[in-house]
Amino acid sequence: MSKSIGTLTLERRVDALFARYTTAGSPGAVVGVMQGGTVELCKGYGLASIELGVPIVPATRFRIASVSKQFTVTAALMLAAEGRLKLADPPHAYLPELAPLPVTVDQMMRNCSGLPDFLELLRLGGHGLDRPARPADLLAACLRNRHLNFAPGSRFLYSNTNFLLLGLIVEKLAGKKLGDFLAERIFTPLGMTGTMLAPEIDTVIPGLSTGYLGDATSGFRRAAHAYPQGGEGGLTSTVEDLLIWSRHFDQPTLAPKTLPAQLAAVAPLTGGHTNKYRRGVQADELRGLATIGHGGLWPGFRTEFLRVPEADLTVVVIANLGSIDPWRQARAIAALALEGNRKLKSMAAPIAAAEIKPIAGTWFNGEEPSLFDLAWRNGEAVVTQNGMPFMLGRRADGWFAAERGSFEFALTPGRAGTLRVDLGAGRILIFKKPGRRKPVPAAIAGTYVSPDSGAAWHIRRGGADYTIGVSGPLIAGGPAWSLAGIDADTVEVVSPAGWITASQLAHLERDRAGRIVALQVSTGRVKRMRFERS
Repeated sequence: MSKSIGTLTLERRVDALFARYTTAGSPGAVVGVMQGGTVELCKGYGLASIELGVPIVPATRFRIASVSKQFTVTAALMLAAEGRLKLADPPHAYLPELAPLPVTVDQMMRNCSGLPDFLELLRLGGHGLDRPARPADLLAACLRNRHLNFAPGSRFLYSNTNFLLLGLIVEKLAGKKLGDFLAERIFTPLGMTGTMLAPEIDTVIPGLSTGYLGDATSGFRRAAHAYPQGGEGGLTSTVEDLLIWSRHFDQPTLAPKTLPAQLAAVAPLTGGHTNKYRRGVQADELRGLATIGHGGLWPGFRTEFLRVPEADLTVVVIANLGSIDPWRQARAIAALALEGNRKLKSMAAPIAAAEIKPIAGTWFNGEEPSLFDLAWRNGEAVVTQNGMPFMLGRRADGWFAAERGSFEFALTPGRAGTLRVDLGAGRILIFKKPGRRKPVPAAIAGTYVSPDSGAAWHIRRGGADYTIGVSGPLIAGGPAWSLAGIDADTVEVVSPAGWITASQLAHLERDRAGRIVALQVSTGRVKRMRFERS
């Protein structure tokens, strides 16, 4: 098949981006580029299975994780168009076993419901993705919870709970499994023959790649996960099918034909603040051009589905190696494909070491509470928060902002050795360096229980150190967690490292006599959840 010079040039430049993954014995990725409805590139790099030596090809299937969310939302919007679902209703109107919280279905679609992430709720009880769980266990985590992170509609905070419940609502109203509904109403009509919802991890899926962790230097290992998945992230798909899905945004055929517009529809947060998260998709920009899309992350799998509507461009990158960064790769490929586009603005000046090194270190705000480390590492500005590192880029207004959109974070130097940190929804807080950390207060020893997560924390002292024995609805025992003091009213709780390292902050709640009566625990996706002293 003949190719234009422009297509050949793009292919060879993309080949260079992924050359390291074409060495013997390496996992890799698949890339799809579509412009004006024409597929300019659809090519695999590396191995779908190291053990079997099977290469990645355009038909290779991957777990696309949270890219699934837009399909779950689409199914719900179809039911709404048929009058079977009202977006202004609370979820307990359809799942009466849920707590009657003042949340709407539309707020769930937009990740502004305030519902804590069920993965975090289970993790607070010591249970991670590597330990077996059943669908009923995940639902039970949602049913126990009565806590809201914030007033619904007031803030954006990513939560898988929203889409797990949304998928269950679709099943309830449709009278069939979510996967069957998606296949009948979306995948089969569009010809997405390589896409299916695979909730159980032992489902046999022809052509499914294996997910890996590590890199060529440290070695590769198979990624372990044991959680079933539903509307929040259970799809397996191919790059070809995601290109078909993207074309449906431009030339919709499913009923109602307003579905793509409904996915991208804007709704401000209370107070008039912007929420870039739409309905199962995220709005952003690439060098002045508006984008819409979503990423996906699961042990050993990473996906980026990126659309640049005004340039009629789609880039899809799916990897079966956790150390590959499809978010960055997709944007680099999009920039290559858009060279010569007059609307494409020049790249913002990269952040320089001289801007970061004077403000590097640990920063803390006790009211939120929030703690993070800022460092210059491998030629980039890196923030580590809740145990997770992320890169900063220069925002249009000059602030240094988190590159990815699954949370809101931007900073700029403030007065008198402080940082101003933008946490979204108009919340700009002052952070200071904590200086010498306070010791963990001896009075903290005891047992604390969270009815919302079902977790129990048993804090014990051993010499100068404090540890936490953690138990929850799905696990008792396991490695102890450690405590470190920050100030007189806040401690940091560090979980043992696994697929990801996690930490959380606990604010000490005291009675009038100064006795510690509870811990208010905050993680990346749980805010001020109360653990009562028993």
